[in-house]
Amino acid sequence: MDFIGAYQPDHLAFLFEGFAVTLKVAFISIILSFIIGLVVGTLRFAQIPLLSKVLAVVVETIRNLPLLLIIFFTYFALPEIGIKLSITASAIAALTVFESAMLSEIIRSGLKSIDKGQIEAARSSGLTYIQTLKMIIMPQALRRMVPPIVSQFISLLKDTSLAVVIALPELLHHAQILNGQSQSYLLPIFLLAAMMYFVVNFSLSILARRLEYRQA
Repeated sequence: MDFIGAYQPDHLAFLFEGFAVTLKVAFISIILSFIIGLVVGTLRFAQIPLLSKVLAVVVETIRNLPLLLIIFFTYFALPEIGIKLSITASAIAALTVFESAMLSEIIRSGLKSIDKGQIEAARSSGLTYIQTLKMIIMPQALRRMVPPIVSQFISLLKDTSLAVVIALPELLHHAQILNGQSQSYLLPIFLLAAMMYFVVNFSLSILARRLEYRQA
């Protein structure tokens, strides 16, 4: 174990460069998947004839596929039908698709948790369905959904490491490159990589628990 050699300034800079890519991919995927998940989850909750059933089939199909398979599909299969994405774009697309399905189910369940009596009361007072959803149901549901949504974001951040299979230059990919320079770097490098993941994910876990406590 060569901690001194492994933690040379250029090695540390290389690791943090990879971690920056990890955070960038995770951040973009979180924003996109939340927007898509919110729309899909809301449409499913609205039970629009045919559309809700089609979305349900799509969501359940994606949720039951391995994320690794979706990553392979976006990078290797899409070019076969004329859609060629960069490594980073492929990783973001795969994560967004997978997490959107997960978040849509969280959002749909959150909306369903609100007492139907509130919907009936709002409608009887003259509010339209859209107004009821926007002003009465969604604000309450989002507060309840915050903890599981944050937990899903934690999973997304960890799942970025799966993109190493398509050579995304993220943290784990850079750690493997450094480890290839010397076997004595294995423990120091991967220990530091683990700490980077832990610090971010543990911070998000604390946030999720505090938010959950406030909702109790």
